[in-house]
Amino acid sequence: MRRLSFVLLAAAVAFALAQSGRSAEPQPSVALLAIGDFGVAGSRERNLGVAMRRFEAQNDTDALVTLGDNDYTESPAAFRAAWGQSFGWLRPAGVAVAGSLGNHDVRVQRGRYQFATLSMPGPYYRRKFGDVELFVLDSNNVNAAQTSWLERALASSNALWKVAVLHHPAFTCGSYRSHPNVVRRWVPLFERYDVRLALSGHDHNYQRFVPRRGVTYVVHGGGAGAFYPVTGCPKSYPRRVRARREHGWLYLVFTDDRMVGWTVNMSGRRTDRFTVLPENR
Repeated sequence: MRRLSFVLLAAAVAFALAQSGRSAEPQPSVALLAIGDFGVAGSRERNLGVAMRRFEAQNDTDALVTLGDNDYTESPAAFRAAWGQSFGWLRPAGVAVAGSLGNHDVRVQRGRYQFATLSMPGPYYRRKFGDVELFVLDSNNVNAAQTSWLERALASSNALWKVAVLHHPAFTCGSYRSHPNVVRRWVPLFERYDVRLALSGHDHNYQRFVPRRGVTYVVHGGGAGAFYPVTGCPKSYPRRVRARREHGWLYLVFTDDRMVGWTVNMSGRRTDRFTVLPENR
């Protein structure tokens, strides 16, 4: 209902501005929340859920995307209980879920116990929200079959915005470095098929890099786990322009002519802002 009201209000504003000879600001077509490395259960995960619920009430959102390590407990029952307590509000609020698997998630049942809760048809899949198509990958298993699927999926997509979602980053400078198989097998596909944004977790911090051959790489593993250090980057990496250690999430708003992203901390304050342009803009 809130989204319908928003759309009707936006249409009315655009009509009024057109009548007055002024142009309207671009209206959001899709808005996403993204969190990584949050599945600690207990009060820290619940506090994250409360903070995100408060934020989403003021910033209407289409879907929550997880960047992996959704569960550190290694207990399917504990995972489902923690998710319900922290994020059970999502579906009643009209917010969809698109989950991805981290290295902790696959320790039990290869992560299959999370599929129903996180609306995952399998360990890797594609999901479309308006002009945005997510290519959700299982970076725990960068094999030939998944790579072939990814190339076919990217080649067949006509989405304005192609976004890769995976746990292990192509580029990160903290407790970890690049995942070699992701860089060798998947980064060339991101570049060839016009992926504009690659979202990852794994390092418990926030890092953003300048675009590399059209792809902006963002790491956000600051959901609720203990922080990892931020270190210097090798010269072969794209230049890192932001790095922070704070708990929170990403808020991504897509329009026809740009994507604007923010990091948001637990108090709801936006602490970094970045813009990504679609292909040929």
